[in-house]
Amino acid sequence: MSTETTAQSPLRLAVIIGSVRHERFADAITGWLLTELAAIDNLEVDPIDLADVDLPLRGTRPGGTETAISGRLHAADAYLVVTPEYNHSFPAALKNAIDWHFEEWAYKPVAFVGYGAGSSGIRAIEQLRLIFPELRATTTRDAVLLNAPWTRLGPNGYEATEGERGALTATMTELDWWARTLRAGRVAEQASAA
Repeated sequence: MSTETTAQSPLRLAVIIGSVRHERFADAITGWLLTELAAIDNLEVDPIDLADVDLPLRGTRPGGTETAISGRLHAADAYLVVTPEYNHSFPAALKNAIDWHFEEWAYKPVAFVGYGAGSSGIRAIEQLRLIFPELRATTTRDAVLLNAPWTRLGPNGYEATEGERGALTATMTELDWWARTLRAGRVAEQASAA
């Protein structure tokens, strides 16, 4: 019996870190997120740092071939994308990673943690919400928006506000619902095809 067939089996969440800059704030935010996510029952977290992934900028992925992260993306039930806002958009490395994969995203939910100055990363997230449905992924309405988070960096890392922690709780609650619902649908479809 597949582990995906029971409602109690843990959800597999891939946390995708979209910034690949050498000097980046994503590490502090991801540290905070991983601490918060560790407290959630029935959740297996797999951080995927795109700075550690070497995907070509040219060509296309031949059918049936694996990339360095395709197996991890395929195994995930849901995705949490951590993205800065660069020039009113999201990083090119994140778009490249999205485009190199296709079936991995299908019929799975995607939530977002955005950060930036002034806009809190919302413009990057809004553009990502246009892209993922083209890959048959569902994006959550709730998101975590961090406005100038570098101003709240303390000796123990990122110091989130109550509002930000509340936004993460709401986002993860919605993501959990979508992940379990869509996983049940994928399992039912696989069973009917067998």
